[in-house]
Amino acid sequence: MGGLTSAAGVVGYLSEPDPAIQAFALERLNEHIESVWTEVSGSIGIIEALYEDETFSHRELAALVLSKVYYQLQEYNEAMVFALGAGKYFDIENAEEYEETIVAKCVDTYISLCALHNPPKPASSIDRTSSEFGDGMSSSNANGAANVNLGVGSPTTPFTQSHLPSKSLLSRDDETTWDASAPGGGNAGVPGAHPHPLTLSNATKKSLQSVIRRIFRSCYEVGAYKQVVGIAVEARNMDIMREAILQATQDEKGHGKKTVVASPSQTEELIEYVLDICLNVVQERGLRNRILKLVLGLLNDISNPDYFAIARCVVYLDQHSMASDILQQLVRKGDGRSLAVAYQLSFDLYENGTQEFLHKVMEELPESDEVEKTEEPQLNRDAIRRPENEDQKKAFASIRSILRGTKSIELNLEFLFRSSRSDKAILNKVRDSLEARNSIFHTSVTFSNAFMNAGTTVDSFFRENLEWLGKAVNWSKFTATAALGVIHRGNLGQGQKLLDPYLPKENANASQGSPYSQGGSLYALGLIYTNHGTNVLDYLQRQLKATEDEVVKHGGALGLGLAGMATGSEQIYDDLKHVLYQDSAINGEAVGTAVGLVMLGTGNVKVLEEMLQYSHDTQHEKIVRGLALGMALVMYARQEAADELINGLLEDADPALRYGGIMTVALAYCGSGSNKAVRKLLHVAVSDVSDDVRRAAVMSLGFVLFRKPGSVPRMVELLSESYNPHVRYGATMALGIACAGTGLDEAIDLLEPMTKDSVDFVRQGAFIALAMIMVQQNEALNPKVNTIRKQLQKSISDRHEDAMAKFGCALALGIIDAGGRNCTISLQTQTGNLNMAAIVGMAVFTQYWYWFPLTHFLALAFTPTAVIGVDQDLEVPSFKFHSNTRPSMFDYPPEQEVKTEEAPEKIKTAVLSTTAQAKRRKLAKDKQARRESMDVDPTPTTPKATAADDKMEMDEDVIDTGKLAEEKDGEKDGSSSSASAIKRKVEREKVGYELENMSRVLPGQVKFISFLEGRYQPVKKPTGGVILLEDTQPGESKQLLEMKARKRTAPPAPTPRQTTGSAGAARDTDMADASAVPAGAAGAAAAAGVLTAIDEDEEGAQEAPVPEEFEVSEDEGDGE
Repeated sequence: MGGLTSAAGVVGYLSEPDPAIQAFALERLNEHIESVWTEVSGSIGIIEALYEDETFSHRELAALVLSKVYYQLQEYNEAMVFALGAGKYFDIENAEEYEETIVAKCVDTYISLCALHNPPKPASSIDRTSSEFGDGMSSSNANGAANVNLGVGSPTTPFTQSHLPSKSLLSRDDETTWDASAPGGGNAGVPGAHPHPLTLSNATKKSLQSVIRRIFRSCYEVGAYKQVVGIAVEARNMDIMREAILQATQDEKGHGKKTVVASPSQTEELIEYVLDICLNVVQERGLRNRILKLVLGLLNDISNPDYFAIARCVVYLDQHSMASDILQQLVRKGDGRSLAVAYQLSFDLYENGTQEFLHKVMEELPESDEVEKTEEPQLNRDAIRRPENEDQKKAFASIRSILRGTKSIELNLEFLFRSSRSDKAILNKVRDSLEARNSIFHTSVTFSNAFMNAGTTVDSFFRENLEWLGKAVNWSKFTATAALGVIHRGNLGQGQKLLDPYLPKENANASQGSPYSQGGSLYALGLIYTNHGTNVLDYLQRQLKATEDEVVKHGGALGLGLAGMATGSEQIYDDLKHVLYQDSAINGEAVGTAVGLVMLGTGNVKVLEEMLQYSHDTQHEKIVRGLALGMALVMYARQEAADELINGLLEDADPALRYGGIMTVALAYCGSGSNKAVRKLLHVAVSDVSDDVRRAAVMSLGFVLFRKPGSVPRMVELLSESYNPHVRYGATMALGIACAGTGLDEAIDLLEPMTKDSVDFVRQGAFIALAMIMVQQNEALNPKVNTIRKQLQKSISDRHEDAMAKFGCALALGIIDAGGRNCTISLQTQTGNLNMAAIVGMAVFTQYWYWFPLTHFLALAFTPTAVIGVDQDLEVPSFKFHSNTRPSMFDYPPEQEVKTEEAPEKIKTAVLSTTAQAKRRKLAKDKQARRESMDVDPTPTTPKATAADDKMEMDEDVIDTGKLAEEKDGEKDGSSSSASAIKRKVEREKVGYELENMSRVLPGQVKFISFLEGRYQPVKKPTGGVILLEDTQPGESKQLLEMKARKRTAPPAPTPRQTTGSAGAARDTDMADASAVPAGAAGAAAAAGVLTAIDEDEEGAQEAPVPEEFEVSEDEGDGE
C-alpha cells in the first residue's frame, strides 16, 4: 500500500459513527504519522474523544496516535502520558527515536515519583542509633549533650549573635528544603522536564510501573544490572537495588561458577560499581549510608561474600563489631586462604580506619598473650573471646599487630629505605644557592631535605652539613629538629631513642639545652608516631604538663595532636584545654590545631561549643586562627552535619572565623564533589572583603573536587587571572591539591605562566603546585617535567628572585622527589576511601602561610608507591610479578649530573679595525724610516690590507655571542626534540618486564600488573600497598627478602655537652667532634650537639666569659 499524500480523507473517517471505520482510520494514520502529523494535529480533539470513550475497542490505538502527534509537536509530557495509555501498542523493544525518547521520559518520571515518596533525610536522623559523636563524649556528658538530635539549647551566644537561637546552632537538623533537581533526586519540579508526579492519574501511574518493570526485565535478560542500579540510586529506591543485586547473584549461580579465579565475578563487579557511585557520585550523606547498609546486609547473606567490599562499608559506617566478627569467622575456618583473607582485611581496615575504630575492633577480638590483662572484660563474651588452639592464638596476635599498624609501617619503612633514590646533588645546590644566615632560607633547605628523605630514615645530610646546621637559631632550630620526625616517620622501634638527646629531660635545669630543639623534638616525636601514638601519648601528656616554656608547650601540643589523631580522647582534650586557657598566643595556635586533630571527625558538640566560646573571648588572632582550623578538623567528613556550623562561621564579623568556616567546608565535604559546597566556595571567593578568606575559598575547591581533578583547571581558569593576587595564589594551590600526582596537562598549562607572575607569593604557590602535580613523573609520562625541574633550579639560584619565591622553589624541589622518589601525594587510599591522614596533613600544610613549622604536615600526605607481597606468615618472600608496560614508561627520572664548576675566563678586550690599521701604518712608517737610514735604497713596499684585516681582531678565547645564540637555539630545539626522542626510545623497547617483590609501582601502573602462574597468588585484585599472597606450596622451603632497614640500627646518640659559648663556638666544638662520629651513625646523633646548643641571643642563656682587660700586647705575649 502506497504512502498517504494527504490525511484529510482519513481524518474525515474519524467522525464516522461506525467504530470499524474509525479503527481503520487510526491504523492508517499510525502507519504514516511521521509524514501527515501536521494535518492530524488539527483533529487532536476528535482523537482524544475516541480515547476517552470507554466503549471504543481501539482506544489504546487512539492513545498511540495522540502520543506520536504530541511527540512531533515536542510536547513530550503529553506524549508520555498517552503512550502509557497505549498499552500493548507501545513497544519499548522497538529501537526508534520515538520509543527511546518516551522510555527516557518514563524513567525520569519514575525517578521523580519514587524520590517524592522517599524524601532525603538528614544524616543525623538516620544515625540516631549509632554512636554519632564517639563514645568518649557520651560517657563524659551524661545529660545527652553529645547527641546532636536532642536539640539542647546552647549555653553560650555563638557567632556574635545578640540572642540565642531556638535550638543549639550546632544541634539542629538540616532544615533546608529538598532540591528535587539535585543529583540523586531526579528532575522533579523542573519546568518542562516532565509532569509533576502528583498530577498523574492512578491509571497512568500503574501503567508507568508496568513499563518500568518491562524495562528492568529487559535489562536483566541482557545482564545490564548497572543500568537498573543507576535508576534505583537516583530514585532512592532500595528495594529495586536489592532486587538487582540478588538477580545478578541468582543468574550467576544459574550459569555456574567461572573457571578463571583472577577475574572478578558478575556480582563482585556490580557490588564494586555500587560502592563506587555511592562513595564518589552520591553527594547526600543520608542516602549514602542507606545504600551502604543495604550492600552490607546483602554481602553478609551471600554464601561467598566479598570481604574486601564489606571492609569498605564497615569502615564508613563505623560498624566495628561486624568487622571483628568477620575476622573471627575467617580465622576459625582454619584454611590458609581464609587466614590470608583475614590478614588482607586487617591491612585494609588499618589503611582506612581511625585509631578509635581500630581500637574497638581489637577490643572485641579474642584475647591473646599480648593483650594486657587490665582491659575491662566484656560481659557474656568470655566464651567467644577465647582462641580455640595455638594456631588461632597466633593468628589473632598477628591481626592485632596489623591493626595496630606496626606491620604496615615496618614494611613501608623497609621499602622507602631500600629503594631511596634521593638526589644529593639537588639538595646541595639548594643549600649553596640560599644564604644560611637568612632564617627563611635556612628553614626552606630544612624542609627540602625533610621532604626529599621523608620516611627513608636517611638523615646523612645533617651529619654532612653540621656547620650549615649550626647557623639555625630560634624557630629555625625548632624546624630543623622537627625535620628528623619527617625523615624517620614510621620508625616506631627507634623513634624515641633516636630523639632522646633532644627531648626535654625530667628533673633537669631549664637552662640545659635549647627550648627550641626540645619543642621541635616533641613535634618530631608526634610526626614519627602520627596516627599511631599508643606508645608515646602518656609521655607527651606528661611533658605538656611538666614544662612551663611556651616553645616546648607549642611543640608538645603539636606532637600530642599528631600522635593522638582521631582518638577522640577526652583526657587529652582536657590537658590541651588547660594549656589553651593560659591565653598564650604561641601555645594557643598549636593547641587549637591539636584539639582538632585529637577530635578529628567526631563532630563533638561540647568541644565545638567551648572552642567557639573561647575564640570570641580571646584577643589573640593566632589563637582564633588555631581554633578556627581546629573546628574545621572536628567536622572532617561530616558533610551536611556541618552545615549549621559553616553558616554560622561564615556570618561572623571576625575574618579569622570566616576563614575557619571556609576550611570547615573544605574538610567536611572533602572528596564529595558537592555542588552545594562548590557554589558556596565560589560565592565567597568573589564576595568576601578579606583576602585571607577569599584565598582559602579558592584553595578549598581542591579539597572538595580532588576525586575529579579534570574539572578543577576549567573551574579556576578565570580565577587564576584575577586582579587579586590572593585569589591567584588560591587557584595555584587548588590545582596542586586536586591534581597532585596526576601530571595533568591542563593544570600545568595554567600554572606555567603563573611562575612568572609579578607577585612573589603567587610564584611561590605556582612552584609548589607544579611540584605536587609532577611528583613521580618522568619524561615518558610527561615531557614537561624536565623543563620544570630546570626552571626550579634556575629560579632558586637567581640572585634577583624574591625570597618568598625561592622558599617555594626549595619546597618544590623537595616535594617533586618526595620520599626518595618513592612517594606520591594521594588524598584517597588505594581502595578509594578518603585518606584521612593525607587530607589532614594537606589542610594543615596550607597554614604555612601563617606559620612555617606547620609545613612539615605535608609529609602526612606522602604515600609510598609499592607492591609489597606478604605470605600467611607475614613474611616477605622473594618472587616476581609482571608489568605489561615498557620499562622506561614508569622508571625513575635520571639523577642530575654533577658538573665541575669552571672559573669563568676573563674576556679580552676586542681590538677595533681602525686601531689595527693605524698600527699597520705606524709599523710601515717605522720600517721605511729604518731603510732610509741605510745606504741601500730599496723600493718601499706598503702592506696590502686584506678583507680579513679589516675585520675586528679578537682573541681566540673571546666569546662569540653569535655562536652562543646559535647554541641556545640548538638547546631549545634539543629540549623540544628530547620528548620525541624519548618517545621513539620508548616505542623501541620491548613491552612487558618482571619486577621483584617490594618494588616501586606507580598508581597508574597498577592496572598493568599481573601475577605470574607460580607459587604465590594474591587473594584479591592487585592494588598498591601490602598484598596478601596465598602460598600454593606451603610445605616447601621459601626464600625471603632480607630486611635491610631492620639490620641498620644506628648507635645511640651521644648526649650533648652543656654548651656555654656562642653559637659559633658550639659549631667549632661540634665540628671537632664530628670526626669522632662513626660513619654509620645517624645524622640525628651527629647533629645533636649543634641543635641542642643554647642560642646566643636567647634569654637566660649563659654567656661566654669576657676578659677583664683588653691589652693586645700582653695577651699576645701570654698566648705565646
